[in-house]
Amino acid sequence: MRTRQLWYSLGLLLSALALPHGLAAAPYFEDGFLGLTQKELHERMGMPQAVRDRKSALRVFTYYPITDWQKYFSKLVSPENGEDVYTFKRNNIDVRYSFSYAVDPNDTSENRPLFVRLVDIEFSPPVPIAQVPSLVPEFKPSSEPDSPAFRSNIWVLLFQGAPSPAARFLIREKGKEQLDWTLTFQLFSLQGLPDRLTTSATVDRMEIGTQSLQLVKQRQRHTHEPIMNPYSPEFATQSAPPPVQRKPIPTPKYAE
Repeated sequence: MRTRQLWYSLGLLLSALALPHGLAAAPYFEDGFLGLTQKELHERMGMPQAVRDRKSALRVFTYYPITDWQKYFSKLVSPENGEDVYTFKRNNIDVRYSFSYAVDPNDTSENRPLFVRLVDIEFSPPVPIAQVPSLVPEFKPSSEPDSPAFRSNIWVLLFQGAPSPAARFLIREKGKEQLDWTLTFQLFSLQGLPDRLTTSATVDRMEIGTQSLQLVKQRQRHTHEPIMNPYSPEFATQSAPPPVQRKPIPTPKYAE
């Protein structure tokens, strides 16, 4: 009898291990969203106010009332093409969450589950970088100055916490199995960020996603400038960099 129970327990364990990563249906990171099924998200946040469909242009969307999407439009496209939209009013700022989904490519069933792979959060009007944590409760940035952070002229990228092997399920990058994938918060500014970055610089939106620190350091080092964590106390006390000495444009001399 005891042997039979041991074999039964072993069978359950092997069955669980055989499931695709996505079917574990639990958040992969401390944000609490990435990796949830759409059903679990709806149970936590209620039904969305709308669903949006991304067009061929980078950030052009069509928004549908949730009832219209369920009855008609969801049957015209793949279900994962629809992003669930929730809107909130926080500190007199309109905050709009949009959830993008992934599916298990090995699941060929008609109603295969959707898993949250990206959260796009928009602010209207734009807000200072310092204000973002008060508007997005899921964003609890590290205060360590050496917490991995990068910037360009339009965004700030922050890595948070430890990598999660299960998060590879959400990644489309070729060779994803050889890399570690970590929770990231990427803040975007439509107007661009100043050369001397401060936390009073404004951003229009942020993305909660998954990126590889190895990939950034190895292949994207020319586009990702490492910076001190802007949410650390030391960031505000940095000395200003020396002014860039620009070479004057030579004036041509012409024969009289």
